[in-house]
Amino acid sequence: MLLTLLNRKEKLKFLDLVMHMVSVDGKPTEIEQRLLNMMLAEVGDGIVQEYQFALSKDLDETIQYFCEASPTVRHIVYLNLVKVTMVDDFYNTTEHFFLEGLREKFMINDQKKKQLMQIVYMERDLREKAKRVVNH
Repeated sequence: MLLTLLNRKEKLKFLDLVMHMVSVDGKPTEIEQRLLNMMLAEVGDGIVQEYQFALSKDLDETIQYFCEASPTVRHIVYLNLVKVTMVDDFYNTTEHFFLEGLREKFMINDQKKKQLMQIVYMERDLREKAKRVVNH
């Protein structure tokens, strides 16, 4: 969501960060993998061809890159990371702690966190409503 607003380097760094997040608890689930594929489509073919699908060795460098980015970029990155953690109904504490640590480093306050999470919930609700409408 809104990943097209990121520049080339931000997109590559985002992909690196999201790969680290889904890997903190082992291999990505099938649902996480599907969401990653949708995010890859959103960042564009040029980025996908350039990205190496392996975890970078320096996660701290990637995090620091976003710590120095604009608030808008940090919010877009955090929003999409929240979306990944909420893609299935399984609550994963490892991902939660990873995400919470990033939130603090990105200097995202509780109010902004709540707003970003509401966007993810609204998107999920809209998707479920659409499914109900087309199925009846």
